[in-house]
Amino acid sequence: QVQLVESGGGLVQPGGSLRVSCAASGINFRFYAMGWYRQAPGNQRELVASTTSSGDTNYASSVKGRFIISRDNGKNTVYLQMNSLKPEDTARYYCNANLGSQFDYWGQGTQVTVSS
Repeated sequence: QVQLVESGGGLVQPGGSLRVSCAASGINFRFYAMGWYRQAPGNQRELVASTTSSGDTNYASSVKGRFIISRDNGKNTVYLQMNSLKPEDTARYYCNANLGSQFDYWGQGTQVTVSS
């Protein structure tokens, strides 16, 4: 059974930092592309950052230079370090594991709220 479990969300002030984690089980993690998506109320889910199995990374323009995605294949975990957070970063953050259309999995998400 595939499980992606996100953790580390919470309330943070503007300008602050937060790291969210996604622990995967039931998949051969090192072969999967991993991504972080977010969805705010009334908005579509959007890609925030992704990393390929070889460690190449990609970022949405809105977070480039502020967020860092990383993976630890030994721990089957992907991280998203979020710095210089803004109120517009407030959303539910979801972890995705992808190895093609038949192997696409999602976590339940973790809420990140940026507010003073």
